Amino acid sequence: MKRPQFWQSACAAAVSLILTPTAFAAEPEVERIEVTGTHIKRTDLEGASPMTVLSAEDIARSGAQDISQLLSKLPVSGSGTFSTQGNNSDDTANGGAAVSLRGLGADATLVLLNGRRIAVSSFAKSIDTAFVDINSIPISAVKRIDIVKDGASATYGSDAIAGVINIIMKKDFEGFEVNGKLAETVEDGGGQQAGSILWGTEAADGKSHTTVIFDYFKERETLFADRDYSSSADQTPNGGDDFRSSAGNPGSYIPATIGADGSITPKSDLFSWTPDVNCPADSVKGNYCRYDYAPLMTSVPESTRMGLSVFQDYEFNDELSLFAEMMYQHNESVVKGAASPSFGEFYMLNDNPLFTSGAATNPFPGEDLTMRRRLTETGPRQKSSESDSARIVLGLNGMLSDWEWELAYTYSYNRNHEYGEQGFVWTPRLQEAINSGAFNPLATSQQGDVIDDISVSTTRNGKSTTNAFDGKIAGDLFDMPAGSVAMAVGFEYREEKLSDNPDELFKRGEIFGTEATEAYGERDQTSLFIELAVPVFEKLEAQLALRYEDYSDFGDTTNPKIALRYTPLDNLTFRASWGKAFRAPSLVQLGLGPSQESPGLVDAVRCPLTGLEEDCTAQERTVIFSGNPDLQPEESTSYNFGGIWEITDGLSVGVDYWNYDQEGLITSDTQYLVNTQGDDPSVVKREPTDANGVPGRIIEIYDQFANLGSQTTDGVDLDVQYTMNTQSAGEFGFNYNLTWVNSFDQVREDGSTRELAGEYQHPEYRWTGGMDWGYTNWQTSARLNYIGEYQDNIDAGATGTIDSMMTLDLNVTYIGFDHWSLTLGANNVLNEEPSFSAADFMGYDQATHSAIGALWYGKVSYQF
Repeated sequence: MKRPQFWQSACAAAVSLILTPTAFAAEPEVERIEVTGTHIKRTDLEGASPMTVLSAEDIARSGAQDISQLLSKLPVSGSGTFSTQGNNSDDTANGGAAVSLRGLGADATLVLLNGRRIAVSSFAKSIDTAFVDINSIPISAVKRIDIVKDGASATYGSDAIAGVINIIMKKDFEGFEVNGKLAETVEDGGGQQAGSILWGTEAADGKSHTTVIFDYFKERETLFADRDYSSSADQTPNGGDDFRSSAGNPGSYIPATIGADGSITPKSDLFSWTPDVNCPADSVKGNYCRYDYAPLMTSVPESTRMGLSVFQDYEFNDELSLFAEMMYQHNESVVKGAASPSFGEFYMLNDNPLFTSGAATNPFPGEDLTMRRRLTETGPRQKSSESDSARIVLGLNGMLSDWEWELAYTYSYNRNHEYGEQGFVWTPRLQEAINSGAFNPLATSQQGDVIDDISVSTTRNGKSTTNAFDGKIAGDLFDMPAGSVAMAVGFEYREEKLSDNPDELFKRGEIFGTEATEAYGERDQTSLFIELAVPVFEKLEAQLALRYEDYSDFGDTTNPKIALRYTPLDNLTFRASWGKAFRAPSLVQLGLGPSQESPGLVDAVRCPLTGLEEDCTAQERTVIFSGNPDLQPEESTSYNFGGIWEITDGLSVGVDYWNYDQEGLITSDTQYLVNTQGDDPSVVKREPTDANGVPGRIIEIYDQFANLGSQTTDGVDLDVQYTMNTQSAGEFGFNYNLTWVNSFDQVREDGSTRELAGEYQHPEYRWTGGMDWGYTNWQTSARLNYIGEYQDNIDAGATGTIDSMMTLDLNVTYIGFDHWSLTLGANNVLNEEPSFSAADFMGYDQATHSAIGALWYGKVSYQF
């Protein structure tokens, strides 16, 4: 990547901009307001930490159907952001969504709801990533979203390494509003329906306020088959590789030795498979009969979401008020995948009744055999997921002399239920059916009721709960020549519990072709914090924060933060901050039960001795993975400095440099484990050593989470905003927002460093820009969304570059009717296809780009 692209992208601000409410201008009110990132109320939104604010108007103009889509388009979002796109039968968190600020991971981004925590999803992403499911928060109920782009553990505690996303709800809404929205793609699949009802009223005496919000959302599924570029896993016509599975139907076979315990040991190297003689010629590649799984897989699942939110305030008197929040959300989704594959999990003995009766012919006469085969007879796999999230907050606030105080209790939970409805096979029963001759794995179809006998439904249930009690008091401590020193002190006590419980068949590893997790954990945490806002001079303010936390599992931690805000001129502000942050080990990482995985690994012990391809190339190896109760928290140091220059009344420019240094990353590196401890039988279980002293093939590897390595990243954010109000042509607004990732280095346990900036799923440049125009009863908006080019997946053997991608969103709203407003719009109006990736079976990087294409929508709103 060439660094001059930064300046080229910055210059694009002049021609591609979009209006957002000015984040840099001070609020006209002089009263102090709550600002995310501090417990001390301020007279303006801009503090010493960079922040992005998305208002309800911004959200409406974006056309986003949910918070996930809204936030994923922000330049500050990076690798690790995920949504329902790409959900499949092997995913561990179907239906969920999360945002990864700065690309540091979804578990390094703290998500708050009205300034307080939410229970994490009981189903972790990819086994280990704990996250708050933002799909459990309805976008129709959101008043604004504050994003602090800086470490904030000194204020909020764990997880606030990359920053904080604080979602503020419409708890002070007044009136009655009904919204309906329909959306359709120009391609197949993916249509949406959404609706909401909002009602808010204040009592006649002005002492109480009630808000009730109902939301509904439904989306049709999109299959990979619905897009030409992803309709086949054979990407060779597009310039990629053939990703079709080596487990087909008919299958591929290899002679094997079958132990008395049913263990399977191939008699030749793992590349010596023989395709079935009946395998179609266009399905034979190498030594396998291939299977195209892509057309059956879900790209975006069918989803339904609905919920109810209630907010209540009551003022007893000028010094005491009560507030309550009650939210419930029910989400459902259905994912589909190809039929279950077997990669040598079952066998066929030479004396099988099918061979001895002549009903089948052994491809290796006199030999037992194992096979790679797709069990298409059981049908495609299908999973349905249900998620229920609830949250109750009950609190008091008031005045004690000139000090404001608040006490609150919060209870929230997330319950997940997952059902394997079709296509899942009970491995022992299948082996019994093969041994008896009831199931013929050499045939492509079966007779009788054997499919019903080997098929099984699966279940998985999870629950995550958070109980918290918090309190704080804030006010002016004493006066200095430049103003009052403000202070906030407070505490929080929190209990967390999590369980992820698959059924017994999953636990025993008797369902092949899918992944299961089991995790249990609980802990409590106590924290104390203090903040000071000190007017050092008239134009210089210092913010000091310190938070102490004591956890029942790993111990305690203390995190400070220092920030400065200097305003030499009324239209010029400089800011800088430095702070420590941490992420406590998640309950899943601490309490994950043994889970079986099959990553591609090189046998670093056998390879130098045998030189065989099966030892010296990455092959699927069985890994028994578990949690680690001795984990320590991840620690981070971050700093930023920048400034805001309001050049004219309508034009402002903000630039911030940011830097993060994260240590003690909680992860695993199984290849490093094999490289360094591959001859330790407590770490790697092997077949017996042969007569020449060569260690046997790997049977199982035992791995667990550990604090391994570190990562550092730095870059620049640029914000340009311009507004122009004309009497004759209306009001115009322009905005440009860019994030440039200068570096992203990961240091592994062996000391090796990998630069990720500009590599796969880590574009260096992302920006949004566009224009708004409002005139009489018309409002229009145009937005460009840009993701820069980056290297294709070199780990998968790709050597090319994934091209940059730009999409255009448009909408127009008419508000000339009494009480009514009408909106027509389209996201990705030009129907841009995702940039091609030679390393992905679907032909694009679904973690970075979207395959939805052009989505046209219409919205009707009624208000009074």
